[in-house]
Amino acid sequence: MAGTVSSGRLSVARSVPQLELAVEDADGVRLAVSVAAARVELCAALAETGGITPSIGTIGQACGLGLPVHVLVRPRPGNFVYATGELEVIERDAVAALHAGAAGVVVGVLGANGGPDVAAMQRIVATARAVRPDAEVTFHRAFDAALAAGVEPAEALSRLQQAGVDRVLTSGGGADCAAGLEMLGRIVQEGRRSAPSVQVMAGGGVTLALVPSLLDTGVHAVHTSARLGQLKAWDSGVRRAAADPDLAARMAAAVAAKDIDERRTVS
Repeated sequence: MAGTVSSGRLSVARSVPQLELAVEDADGVRLAVSVAAARVELCAALAETGGITPSIGTIGQACGLGLPVHVLVRPRPGNFVYATGELEVIERDAVAALHAGAAGVVVGVLGANGGPDVAAMQRIVATARAVRPDAEVTFHRAFDAALAAGVEPAEALSRLQQAGVDRVLTSGGGADCAAGLEMLGRIVQEGRRSAPSVQVMAGGGVTLALVPSLLDTGVHAVHTSARLGQLKAWDSGVRRAAADPDLAARMAAAVAAKDIDERRTVS
């Protein structure tokens, strides 16, 4: 079996890929439980905004259903450079989410130079772990914005490790994981050298057909909303179709098959 790196809260096992589902409510968590996903990212307005912080009521409903819930803490759509007041909101929302039962938070703050803001992330991480020492902190696709700004993957990953982040969600800098596939492989390799305690999770436009190729890059996890079709209008506005149970199950099976294949290889 490939090596294992301990980060104090996580064991970064390279040969045990995981599936994370992006969900918006308790029903999404129940679906994730039914397909044996490793965890969920809970967010609001995913289709409309790319995801913002869900309500405290939604968080409370989602927690305690059998899976770790990682709450997206993003106070607004748009860029990831935040004013002092916005950073305070992020910290307060992280605390509230963890008090409500969340296992972790998903955040992303960039500095003026386009790279991860180490000082801000360190404060958020410290605040989260003051509430829950084992809280996991994931840096979301603000990482891809950093790559687009010209920040080298190794530098960005090193900053995240310095800040105490456990995991990074990335499409490899592309519009989706298909476009960023080659870079995802590079990010994994750079991470092994410059930030061995930071997991790399692939997310953004993940299709069932793409899952094996993503796992072949060595990513630790695959993140998906497992949704079919395009935007569809509801009376209350425009939303994407709900997660498809069959697609979610097939994606979970594809991830599990990779794990089984690698276990056979080393046995």
